[in-house]
Amino acid sequence: MRVLLSIKPKYADKILCGSKKYEFRKIIFKNEDIREIVIYSSSPMKKIVGTCAIGSVTMDRPPILWEMFKEVSGLCEEEFFSYFNGKEKGYAIEIEGIEKFERPVDPWEFNEDFIPPQSFQYITDSFYSKICDAS
Repeated sequence: MRVLLSIKPKYADKILCGSKKYEFRKIIFKNEDIREIVIYSSSPMKKIVGTCAIGSVTMDRPPILWEMFKEVSGLCEEEFFSYFNGKEKGYAIEIEGIEKFERPVDPWEFNEDFIPPQSFQYITDSFYSKICDAS
């Protein structure tokens, strides 16, 4: 199964170039069968730009996650702790097997009712096929 993640363009770019090796989240998907992330680069880009495989998922307190992954986070300390402000726990998703699309996909081209996820959304195989055909 796959999940579509909304990621700010500067961080999506860092994932696609390989400098951001972990994606951090305050909440995580309940379905443990998720093996692949489809990357939606949020405003102002508003396009699906690639995919990556999920390695390990680590849950811990934000200060511990920072110490473990700061060198490969793609974030500065201020960005990291601002994101997790007031949260007791967080998740670090290891990014592997990155595939950058040659042509970013406008999801509205094949789904006029597309609503970008606030955090993430599960996607169907048919939606994924349309993305791949358009990229």
